[in-house]
Amino acid sequence: MNRAGHLERRRWRHRWRHSLRARLLTVFLLLAFAMTAVFIVGMQSTFASGWREAGVPLVSDYANRLAAEIGSPPDVSRAEALAARLPLAIRIQGPTVNWESHPDRTERRGFDSRAGEMLSRTTVDGHRISFGIGTLPWQRGPHRFGWVTLALLLLSIVFAYGYVRRLLRPLDDIRAGAERFGAGDFDKPIPLRRKDELGDLARRINTMAHDIRGMLDAKRALLLALSHELRSPLTRARLNAELLPATTEGLPERDALLRDLNEMRDLISDLLESERLANPHAALQREPVDLAALVRETVAEMPHAAAVTLCLATDLVPRQLDRTRVRLLVRNLLDNALHYGVDAAEPPRVSLRAAEKGAGVVLQVRDFGPGVDEAQLAHLTEPFYRTDSARQRTTGGVGLGMYLCRLVAEAHGGSFQVHNAQPGLQVDVRLD
Repeated sequence: MNRAGHLERRRWRHRWRHSLRARLLTVFLLLAFAMTAVFIVGMQSTFASGWREAGVPLVSDYANRLAAEIGSPPDVSRAEALAARLPLAIRIQGPTVNWESHPDRTERRGFDSRAGEMLSRTTVDGHRISFGIGTLPWQRGPHRFGWVTLALLLLSIVFAYGYVRRLLRPLDDIRAGAERFGAGDFDKPIPLRRKDELGDLARRINTMAHDIRGMLDAKRALLLALSHELRSPLTRARLNAELLPATTEGLPERDALLRDLNEMRDLISDLLESERLANPHAALQREPVDLAALVRETVAEMPHAAAVTLCLATDLVPRQLDRTRVRLLVRNLLDNALHYGVDAAEPPRVSLRAAEKGAGVVLQVRDFGPGVDEAQLAHLTEPFYRTDSARQRTTGGVGLGMYLCRLVAEAHGGSFQVHNAQPGLQVDVRLD
């Protein structure tokens, strides 16, 4: 119970620190209570000094006149008339008369013992007459004054909260606008409700979003232009190389040139695709995809993949995926598994199953090759990273395959994990 209470207090403290409205309202209330306390203490100090200088002689003279009117020996009828006419509590104690105007009131409330001799008089016959505060006018009727005061205090708090909420309403608009801009939706700007500092902040954020949209559009246009301008000469160079005459001995230079041109073509394609996917605003062409069927088709299209072991669940429902990019992911992973598991005792294995708690599906690709050094696992999904055993361009590629696979998984809201399976390397891809 104590632990639960402690956690609850921590949650409340976190909410209070996170909420600007709550902190402003707290400051308002503390300031109101502090001002009230200072006012009360100051007025009490002022009246106390004024009471000592002017009030004490007046009250003392008034007590003398009241005691004289009651008489000696004390006349109870006169005391009753005074208590009925004035808001006074009168008590008579003596050898013959013992009477009190408010017997139901306690001594603390009716008679102020701190006043001492100032509000008490002794008659010549030995009776002591004490005066105190009786029933005040507002105490005779219903106790509405306290309820009215409490209601006004609550109304002031509600009004202060409503005003603070209205004052900070632009922050909600700014937060919603920042979320839209972060998701790539720049069509709806932040509404400008006021012309104060918060309104100026919203206007500046709208300007920033407009500039970011312009930069993204310029970057997208640059990628398209780069793709067109580089692919066209590469295609012409590849066609010219293929038209070179062949001899009986062959042209090693021609084959090497074709390999380099093909590699440059693939490199440009991978670079452009990685730039598109690395952009948080990348647009996926989602459609219902039978992932198991897609994996079978991709495996069937790849050379040397006939021996690949498939363990695909058959009860998976179609998911909204980008077919082209998921096909690229499966092809890259399988190509990597075939390349590094060529001399392994078992062929690569591809499995597909539903994720735990229904959170998407998990695609698993494993080879039974030598695996990767543990120190290099964290770098496998970095762009242009190749392991020490794959430094040569003819065998190791350019290091964009695993990077593209990770980007495809993250673009679909999933995850990409690589670890050694002893033996071999295993890649787990979760797609939402």
